[in-house]
Amino acid sequence: MAIIDLVKYSGPASVLAWKYPNSELSTWTRLIVNESQEAVFFKGGQALDTLGPGTHTLESKNLPVLTELLKLPFGGKSPFSAEVWFVNRAHSLDIKWGTPTPIQLQDPKFGIMVPVRSFGQFGIQVDDSRKFLFKLVGTTPVFDQETVTKYFRGIYLTKAKDTIATYLVKKKLSILEVSAYLDELSGHILERIQPTMAEYGIKLLSFYVNDVSVPEDDPGVAKLKAALAKKAEMDIIGYSYQQERTFDTLEGAASNPGGQSTVMGAGIGLGMGVEVGRTLTAQMGAVTGQAGLGPAAAATPAVSCPKCRAQVPQGQKFCQECGAAMANPVQKVIKCDKCGAVISPKAKFCPECGDPYNPCPECGADLPEGAAKCPSCGAVLPPPCPKCGEHLAPGAKFCPSCGAALRKKCSKCQTEMPLTAKFCTDCGQPV
Repeated sequence: MAIIDLVKYSGPASVLAWKYPNSELSTWTRLIVNESQEAVFFKGGQALDTLGPGTHTLESKNLPVLTELLKLPFGGKSPFSAEVWFVNRAHSLDIKWGTPTPIQLQDPKFGIMVPVRSFGQFGIQVDDSRKFLFKLVGTTPVFDQETVTKYFRGIYLTKAKDTIATYLVKKKLSILEVSAYLDELSGHILERIQPTMAEYGIKLLSFYVNDVSVPEDDPGVAKLKAALAKKAEMDIIGYSYQQERTFDTLEGAASNPGGQSTVMGAGIGLGMGVEVGRTLTAQMGAVTGQAGLGPAAAATPAVSCPKCRAQVPQGQKFCQECGAAMANPVQKVIKCDKCGAVISPKAKFCPECGDPYNPCPECGADLPEGAAKCPSCGAVLPPPCPKCGEHLAPGAKFCPSCGAALRKKCSKCQTEMPLTAKFCTDCGQPV
């Protein structure tokens, strides 16, 4: 085989590593390495010398390791055999990635299984040519961007799937809301994939999630979107699902012949009991204006008598039918002081806005932060701990919650005084 006089790169632009097809070289062979490239010499499967961009004559001084191995004469001309690999170290920023099949994830907000697709692109640079050739290229004559995508598909798909699922659970986001967080999500995936790529001599420059979507024709997705649209409609109008069902039932009954008797009879026929029949009758009266109920009576909420089950206006102390005392008054509704949502007395946070529930010790109303007086019942509240905010008992010296001292002593006369005092109450010494 003839000795090559000129060695230069002649592969495609998207190739990351390319092996020169001829290995018969000499010390007068010229080597041209393009900008952003490196040429690595191999002999017997061992990486020897590396040359950067420029035009090089393969003299002994340019290839010290190869010269020593082959015992080439220093300063003389001699043929030798070696493999030359060209490694492209330019930034490759347009490598596409995507999920070939949908990933089955459980929506953490609504609990249904949805098929999720995701795609984007990432950018890489060969950071360590020798490590890259050793671990990835091997005997393959050409290693391009498509090969990188194929080699690392299992890594980025696993990391992307795991990161998306973890992110949704921690943030308590629906899969339909994740599009607003793509930039933050991309950063998390980049951090998780970067160490793995570095093991192969590749620097991960960027990783972008361009879209996380669900198929429009999936039954679960369609049902979820319909439910969300209905919820948005209810929020705008200002009623709940239970109220809508009640309105539909009463409206349908009112439009039928018999009106109240039809609804009452249906309730009894279904085993709902006399109480349900009477409750529905009262509601029908409020809707249709029948049974002699005026506007004032229809607007007043009613409760059941614990003895005869008659409907008694809320707040009335005795039943007008049997005279029994109303022993089970309706519990007062507690509302969040920030958003107005209804809060359970056992709750610690508002279910709508997450504001901590700060109950009044007298009436249970949600108190604004730092309130000195209950806006609902007017009760004067004990002062809060300056450290943790816990309400303190009168005269307490230490907080029962965090143990912080609540009083201080004068350095001159040792008189105890509140933490907020600026001067001693006995001697006037500044504290």
